[in-house]
This record gives sequence, structure tokens and C-alpha cells, in this order.
Amino acid sequence: MDNKSKYNNRELSWLSFNARVLQEAEDPTVPLFERIRFLGIFSNNLDEFFRVRVAAVRRMLEFGKDEEALLGDMTPAELYDKIQETVVQHQQKAQEIYRNIWQEMASENIFMIDEKQLTHEQGVFVRKYFNVKVLPNIVPIMLGKSMKFPYLRDKSVYLAVKLSKTKSPDKFAYALIRVPSRSISRFLVLPDQGNKKFVILVDDVIRFCLNDIFPIFNFDHFEAYTIKVTRDAELDIDDDISKSYMEKMEISLKKRKVGIPVRLIYDRELPGDLLEFIMKKMKLNGEEKTVAGGRYHNHKDFMDFPEVGKPHHYYQRLPPVPHKDLPQHQSILKKLRQKDILLHYPYQSFSHFIDFLREAAIDPKVSEIGITLYRVSETSKVVNALLNAIRNGKKVTVVIELQARFDEEANIFWSNKLQEEGAHVINGIPGLKIHCKLAWVERKEKNGIRNYAYIGTGNFHEGTARVYADKGLLTADPEIANEVANMFEFFKHTYKHFEFKQIIVSPFSQRSFFLHKIDQEIANAKKGKQAYMILKMNSLIDQEMIDKIYKASQAGVKIQLIIRGIFGLKTDDPVLSENIEAISIVDKYLEHTRVMLFANGGKDDIYISSADWMSRNLDRRIEVACPIYSPEIKNELKELLRIQLRDNTKARILDSELSNRYNNPSNGQRHRAQEDYYTYIKKRHQNNMKIYHNPRCSKSREGLKYLEERGFDIEIIDYMKNGITSWEIKDFLNKSGLKVTDIIRTSEELYKEKYKGHEFSTEEWISILVENPKLIQRPLVIKGTHAILARPVEEILKLI
Repeated sequence: MDNKSKYNNRELSWLSFNARVLQEAEDPTVPLFERIRFLGIFSNNLDEFFRVRVAAVRRMLEFGKDEEALLGDMTPAELYDKIQETVVQHQQKAQEIYRNIWQEMASENIFMIDEKQLTHEQGVFVRKYFNVKVLPNIVPIMLGKSMKFPYLRDKSVYLAVKLSKTKSPDKFAYALIRVPSRSISRFLVLPDQGNKKFVILVDDVIRFCLNDIFPIFNFDHFEAYTIKVTRDAELDIDDDISKSYMEKMEISLKKRKVGIPVRLIYDRELPGDLLEFIMKKMKLNGEEKTVAGGRYHNHKDFMDFPEVGKPHHYYQRLPPVPHKDLPQHQSILKKLRQKDILLHYPYQSFSHFIDFLREAAIDPKVSEIGITLYRVSETSKVVNALLNAIRNGKKVTVVIELQARFDEEANIFWSNKLQEEGAHVINGIPGLKIHCKLAWVERKEKNGIRNYAYIGTGNFHEGTARVYADKGLLTADPEIANEVANMFEFFKHTYKHFEFKQIIVSPFSQRSFFLHKIDQEIANAKKGKQAYMILKMNSLIDQEMIDKIYKASQAGVKIQLIIRGIFGLKTDDPVLSENIEAISIVDKYLEHTRVMLFANGGKDDIYISSADWMSRNLDRRIEVACPIYSPEIKNELKELLRIQLRDNTKARILDSELSNRYNNPSNGQRHRAQEDYYTYIKKRHQNNMKIYHNPRCSKSREGLKYLEERGFDIEIIDYMKNGITSWEIKDFLNKSGLKVTDIIRTSEELYKEKYKGHEFSTEEWISILVENPKLIQRPLVIKGTHAILARPVEEILKLI
């Protein structure tokens, strides 16, 4: 195999990933309204692909560059043609799926209608809505041959309108109307008619009311067709040393807004004369930048389709599983001094990390907090916790990456906000995009300064944490946490040199480190030792890493790959990749975790990372990978990989043909990784019991011994030694349904001497029990949302 044909083309591989998203929209086993959402995701992905990747290929063509890196055996021109051909096929498929979904909705008495299908009553409702909500948000622009053509915004939908007279069709005019979708919803839910529901697009609301928009013209016939422009989203940052990095970014963002058009999508019913007029005015020559589509564009808005469906039209909302080691109202920092904790999003709540920050913000012993921000939500609880820390006198260092694509403006806003409040804000490092996900807390303790750290695979964004499958490690391991602290020193003083022996940092060592790990497996395979690798990431496209994986396969190393997106390796070559298997999982949640497992002679070295194996991540970004030392956490990650590799419901086989074949079950048993992993996490973290007991009680000791010997996951709290809080007592009472007087040990001498015969309120009794825990009946048993007051072990077993 020659060098060029050893790799899948990057752009075509990405389109293959988006085709997997489209498969979800087509899959009849996916709930109906979730399929609509997948159509929106497909459209949004494609827009970004054109704004970034296709724009880059266009620049190659326009500047005459003959670059062929990862283009396979195609020239840039051939690749561009292949992209266009593939996209047309995908869009035709999307239109077919779109029509099928509307038919299925109609069978469920949910109707997507247009302006021609409105009843009289619906028309009255629509016109009223138009006058109150839509009309104030639109500005019709008349077009003329001698008039300057208006600037068409990226990511917006426009109605190209032709106005004419029925009796004199040769007299006509053109106009443009931008469809509002930010200030108001793209969708209007109409009043129900019996058990029938109706939805209409704002595009069609405007079409219905065109005669209200142009009343001053003497036209009686109106036609409106959607058009949409996608623009080059590349940021060109100048090298003027008199400007700050922030100023350069702001100037570059303004330039992006008037970027070169990459494609014009239009309704294929658009009259030829109007299309020709628009193309001429926009200076779009030829057909290479134009795509004929359907009646509606910007299907990305369908990600926010109104929730007018029935419960079975949506995925079941699975509640996040509370982490068994992070009970509410208990110190997270204290727990981290005992053990490392791994958070599994979205199976567990991002609020655990927020609580970590909030605790640090008010802890009087905490002196400094640091965090790297790449993408955050508009109303960020992370930023609010940082602001709270500043107001509590903490020193806060925030590293904000201003070049987080399509989040640059939001990051500039948060950067200014945090600086105004007193944070030390570092706006990235010119030339190196900061993509690592780190948080750090410095705390003054008895034995000196102690560092606490968080190392993640995904962003500090509570919104995406509900739909992105990611991992986050909380640790107070001195070797790891101290190196995370040094990362923040590096961000502050980039001229300083730091040695990192635990965390693996790009662009300094991550490439060489993982190449060495693969070499280790190759050497072990040649010695007849256990040799295997399991790599899970979003994208694998770097040629050097792929070549090393090929070499490992040829040496006999068993390699299993779980790659969600871009995949440059060919798995079906009998020489290069005989020992390589690769799958991609596209399902309810976006797979975003990066986990690498290396056999290392049976030791199973495991790492989590913020980086994919792409040249940009390994060479041009600050990324951090971290070893996992906790046997408990290693087992959780190994179980994740095992569960994903056996998926035969949502896993597709990655092959050279980019065929996206499903990994169908051979034995008929169904395995769906995301469902199975939720079940696993729930079992790991919800089946534990918390038992408050008095060790002086022989029956209590016997019961605990019985449970421990049988491997039950229990947390034992000696309330005579450690005490019990009022919150813990209230939690027990709420979950058990008991009154506080039900848990008082009336046989205790103290009760007889001081409290018998007296009446106290619930709050007073709780205070008495906190001060005198020996008055509590034993043991108190809590499991999940249930609790009992149990003495015989049989009662505890009933709770299980």
C-alpha cells in the first residue's frame, strides 16, 4: 500500500461521522422528537464543516496551494468535488428523513403545516402573532439593479421575495427578509383542535402575511423562497505588536462576520431570474458555491423544536446518579484527602464539581483557586463560584482561551467580567490554544500548603455536561495536584521551565509519551508478553500516531479503537491492520471522553486526556493527560471500555469504505453502551448503604459484620466517635417517614433523668440528639431515597 492510501481522508471521514448522526435521525427505534433533534444536529454540524473545513479547502484552491496532507490520493480540487458530491447525497437523504418524520408526526396527531394549510381560525391567530411578535423583528429590504446588495449574515435564513401583478407579470420587484430566530422562536405552536396539535415555522408565518409587509406597493402576487449563506469562519489574527491579544481577537471577530461566502443554499423552486440576480449581486460565479435545497433551511433550529410530543416521543430523562463518596453537605476536600474521585458525566451531575468550587470559595483555609475555561454556559455557575471566591478574599486565576471556536465573543465577555471583579485573567498564549481542562485549589493546612486538583476530558459547562459523555478526576494526590499547580505557574510565567513527571502535557511531551507507550506494547508483544491497547477518543488523524499503531498491529499487539468522529486509519488492510478493530458510537449522549489503556505486561496503565490524537492537539495546543492510580477508578474506566466494546446497538464498524455498518449482535443479545453504563454507575453508586451506628451495641456490630462479609457496599458512620449533624438526622427522618420521637432511645438513663415527660419541638429534639447521640436508637440505615430504623440484620436486608 502506498503512503497516500494508508489513510482515510480527514474531510470525508468527518462527513462519514455526520452520516452516523443522520442514521440516528432515520432510526425508527429512536423516539420521534429525538430524531428531529438529530436532524438539527446534522444540519448544525454541516454548517460548521463548511465554515471551517470546506473554507480551508477553498483557500487551498484559490491560493494555488498544492497541499496534499491527509488528502489521500486526491488533489484539493478533486477533494472539493468529492465533498460536494457527498454533501448533496447526505442532504437528499436528510430531506427524505424530514418528510418521513412529518408523516409519522401526523399519524400521532401532531401536524407541521404551512401557510396554505391554515384554517380561518388559525389564520386569525397567525396574523395576530405576526403583528405583535414578528413584524417588529423584521426589516424588509427592497432590491434593485442599481442598489447595493445587502450583507447576508452567516447562519441566518432569508426569504427572497418576488412581488408581481397577476395581470401584468412582467412588472415585478425583488425584496429580502431576514427570518428572525434569535429574538423569537423559529416555531409557532398553534391552538390545539381536539387532540390534534399544530406547529408552523415562522418562515411560513411571514409568507402568510407578505401582503401586510408590502402594503404601499401595488402588487397582488407574492412568492417567497428561502436562501442561506455560509461564510468562512477562519480567524486571521494580525501581528501588530501595539495591540493587546484581546484587541486582536475583537478585530478578527469583526472580520469573521463579513467572511467570504463558502456556499449559498437556496430553495430549488426559486425562480431562475431571482437566483441569477442574487448570484450576480453576491459575485458568486459558477455553481461550485451554490446548493439547491428544499423549502426550509437552517434545520439546526430543529434542535429546539417545541415540546409538543407525548412522553414516548422523547428519551426517558435519567436522573444523574449521586456519587457515593460525595454526599450532600459534607466536605469534598476532606473526602479528597482520603481518596481520588472520578465523576462520570452526564451519568453523574456536574453539580459535584460546582460544589467543589463553592466549598473552596468559602473555606477560610483556601488561599487561591485556578481554572482553565474553554467553553462556559451563558449563565455560568462556574463563573459565579469564582466571583464568589473573589468576594471572599481568595486569589483567583482564570485562564480563558479566547480562540475557542465560535465561543470567542462569550469568552471575551467573561474575561472582562472576571477582570472587573478582581480575578487574574490570562487570555491564552499566542500561538498555543489552551484546551486542557484543569482546576486547582491551594489550601493552608497543618503540615503546610496542600494542593487539590481537577483534571477533565470536557469543558466546564453545565449545559453540555448534561449531553456530553465526559470524565473528571478530583484528586489531592500530592504528585499530581502539585504538577497541576505548576501548570498555573506556567500560564503566569510562560518563560519558566517546569518538569512534569506525572501529568503529560502537550505540546511538550504527550506525543513522545504515547509513542513510547505503544513502543512498550510492541516490545512486550515480541517477548511473548501480554500486549494490547484500547484507545477511546473523538478523533484519530495524526499520521505519526497512526503509523505507530500500524507498527504495533504488525508486531501482534491487539488494538481496539473507539473513535467517535474523524478516523484516519484503515482497519481492513491485511498487512498493516490485521490486529486492529475500530468502532464508533453515536447515541443519545455525545461521546467525548478520551481514555487510553495500555497492557504494560498485565498492569493495565490507564490515562484520561483532554486531547485527541490530531496534530493540532499534540503539537499546537496545551493539553493535559493524567495517569489513573486508584484501583477503584481504574476498574470503573475498564468497565466503561468493556461495555462500549460490546455495544451492538449503537456501535458502527469503522472501515475503509466509510460504510457505517452497524455492529449487529451475533447471538441476539442486545447491548447498548450508554444504557448499560448508566446501569453500571447506578449500581456502583446507588446500591451503597449508609449506616449510623453505636459500636457499643453488640447487635449492631453483628449486623455490620454480616453485611461486610457478604460484600455489601456500605458506609459505616460511628456517631459516638464522629458525631452526627442536624442535617443528617433530618435527612434520615425525611427518607424514613419517622418522627424524631421514634428514634429516641427511651431506655437510656440520660433520657430518664433529663427528658422523660418533657415536651420539645422537632428542632429542639434534633439539637438534643446532636449533643447526645447516645440517645439515638441504633442503627439508622439509609439507602438511596429510603431509610429505616433497623436493629435485626433481617430488616436491613429487606431494605436492600
